[in-house]
Amino acid sequence: MKPKLKGRHLAHLILMPAALLFVAPLAWMVLTAFMPDSDINTYPPKLWPEHFTMAGFTRIFTEDDYPLWLANTVIVAVAAVAGHVVLCSLAGYGFARIGFRGRGLTFGALMATIMVPTQVLMIPTFLLFKNMGLIDTLGAAIVPWLASAFGVFLMRQFFLSLPKELEEAATIDGCSRLGVFFRVVLPLARPALATLVVFTLLGAWNDLLWPLIAISSEDSYTLQLGLATFSGARHTEWSALMAGNVVAVLPLVAAFVLAQRHFVATMSFSGLKG
Repeated sequence: MKPKLKGRHLAHLILMPAALLFVAPLAWMVLTAFMPDSDINTYPPKLWPEHFTMAGFTRIFTEDDYPLWLANTVIVAVAAVAGHVVLCSLAGYGFARIGFRGRGLTFGALMATIMVPTQVLMIPTFLLFKNMGLIDTLGAAIVPWLASAFGVFLMRQFFLSLPKELEEAATIDGCSRLGVFFRVVLPLARPALATLVVFTLLGAWNDLLWPLIAISSEDSYTLQLGLATFSGARHTEWSALMAGNVVAVLPLVAAFVLAQRHFVATMSFSGLKG
């Protein structure tokens, strides 16, 4: 027991300084959000505000379209999470359990799309969305996040780890294929679904590049696109920018805290270790 404890303590001694390196920028962002502009623009920069102020938060919620951008981002994130949960779980279950012709080839082609850089697809996607009339609408930010190859892969790997006997027993009791999926398989997949929800929420919430290309109307701005307007070539409104980022980060931190206990179970069952 003693060698294990010593090894665990040694790992903690190594990980704690590394954790502080990741927490430091977040702590600086929070402190800067409560600083007046006079403290932010001084040199050398101050790490602790002399006077705490809520001016940055007041600015984003009263003088700008921040609430609208936040609402748009919530809509995109909810649609992305719902699309991934439904479509990726169904597709993953199909690849894991249904032996149709060409399953291996189809799954391999789907996984090959992960290796294609996103930048290569932007022009064809833009032209496709333009023909569909989605450019400069909130739908342009929603549709690309309805499903992903990684989500299908994650759910398939998890479903492969489940014993088939549970599904066979439900089939004997008279359940249809969809009945088995929704009543037996999906409740057991809560750890994988929680992991998928967090990854999808993180990607959809923080997406900037594609909305920057596809959306030009401020009424359809997402949160990250709207926050980019606070930073200019000649002047950056640091207090408002940091306050907006603090509010934007809170839902992601909350989602991770709520779902982190499912990560280990998902990685061990799905084979995504390391």
